[in-house]
Amino acid sequence: MKTAKSVEEWEFVLGEQMRALRLRANLDQISLAERAGIGLTAVKNVESGKGATLKTLIKMLRVLDRADWLSSLAPPVSISPLQMLKAKPARQRASRRRAGKDAGDA
Repeated sequence: MKTAKSVEEWEFVLGEQMRALRLRANLDQISLAERAGIGLTAVKNVESGKGATLKTLIKMLRVLDRADWLSSLAPPVSISPLQMLKAKPARQRASRRRAGKDAGDA
């Protein structure tokens, strides 16, 4: 049975992936920090798995041309057809006839 990764494990994995992307783009940490408008320490923290702010991560992903990762983190929410079938429509009550209209119709 596979267990879920801890926060620290995710930080480590993400840091390794960010480092690999940076090296593949042939950038050193200083260049990435300058292009992203963040501090060198922030880049080092992300790559070593020590965490960072979401803003830092977004800036780094943009420079590394991987902003598409962000859309996979937050896909658009949609209602599945099964949920639509299960949802009950709101009840609508019949309106009463007005006394004035009933008398005039007869």
